Amino acid sequence: MKRGPFLVILLLGLFVFTLVGCSSGGNDDGDKDGKVTLNLWYWNRSIDDDLIKRVSEEFPDIKINAQKIDGGEYKTKLQTSLTSSTGAPDIVALNDWVTEFLPNHDKFVNLLDYGADEIKGDYLEWKWNYAQTPDGKNLIALPMDTAPTALYYREDIFAKAGLPTDPEEVSAEIATWDDYIAAGEKVEAATGVKMFDTINRVFTQSISQSDTSYFDENDQFIGDGGTIKEAWDRAVEINEKGLSANTEVDGPEWNASMNNGQVASFIGAVWVKNILKDAAPDTAGKWRIARAPGGDGNQGGSFIGILKSSKHPDKAYKVIEWMMNPENQLESYVTMDLFPSTPSVFEDEKMSSTEEFFGGQDTTQIFSESAKNVQPMYFGVDYSRVNTIFSDALTDIAKQGKDPDKAWQEVLEQVEKELSR
Repeated sequence: MKRGPFLVILLLGLFVFTLVGCSSGGNDDGDKDGKVTLNLWYWNRSIDDDLIKRVSEEFPDIKINAQKIDGGEYKTKLQTSLTSSTGAPDIVALNDWVTEFLPNHDKFVNLLDYGADEIKGDYLEWKWNYAQTPDGKNLIALPMDTAPTALYYREDIFAKAGLPTDPEEVSAEIATWDDYIAAGEKVEAATGVKMFDTINRVFTQSISQSDTSYFDENDQFIGDGGTIKEAWDRAVEINEKGLSANTEVDGPEWNASMNNGQVASFIGAVWVKNILKDAAPDTAGKWRIARAPGGDGNQGGSFIGILKSSKHPDKAYKVIEWMMNPENQLESYVTMDLFPSTPSVFEDEKMSSTEEFFGGQDTTQIFSESAKNVQPMYFGVDYSRVNTIFSDALTDIAKQGKDPDKAWQEVLEQVEKELSR
């Protein structure tokens, strides 16, 4: 008996059966109940868990498989997923390093192809532009929360130094960095308390108030002068005048300096409110918030996009468009203090509340005005790497007494080497 044709037919049948089985085993073609499953990556507190749960209520044909990834590993894992042929999610949250992914815009769905321009007016323009390529042709993510900055100050310490204490008066009389430094000298003379927590924050916040940073829109390094040199010189001046406590930010030392009254003020983002409350419970009622000297800035805030590898970009877009609409952003502020990127809700009564920690002040108006007035800035793909070099050098100046001029030259040399790799 000849088995050749029979074996060929049998093997072909098994091959086809295997292909069918493989294609129906995942989520790409939908579940047995006809629902499509979209995989979402995010980190803790970047998106409200309840909002994620409500997606299936809004879209009955969609299931969200949400994976909460450790914040310290998130960026690296996302970068790896862009080069992997398997395991990539459909929807991804991105932090303020979103600009570093713009050169890889081909790995993301261009949201402009799905009508994102129609909702552009719902968002703060500067925030929207962060996730858009410089030529304006590609948008890789929609805005989530923002992180407008303001001046946090101790009302009682300001009073002892003869400075204004009402937030509006402070905003008017300490409007520039020169005003701020002069006020710091008064605080030091009258109370011995340092006006600034760290010169690194002075440097960072000075940059955030500008419209330029380390790179121009062609990714050419311009940090050897301009905004960066001005911010550097300001930080050095404050250090040399002995006006900064130079504490380690976001650690036990900083917490103690806040709770013990060693620092009179600092410029910080809206999310610092909760950190300060936890760090300095003994100072409740003594803090106030005013507009930041030198101008408004932003420090943080997230985005949400869709990877090009998604099998259901149309459904994924409908999901993220709904998740980040003004109503849901307002709700996320109420439940998680995620400050909206949709200015239409800034005047909503849900945004306003008196905060006992800040002496009964409603701080929302201050941060809302700040958010509206942030200057658009191009960060560039190497912002984080270069910023770390400058920040480390300032720490050496503050902690080890390193010569500022020598440190500046070494920074520029190190940046040149880093960017030439």
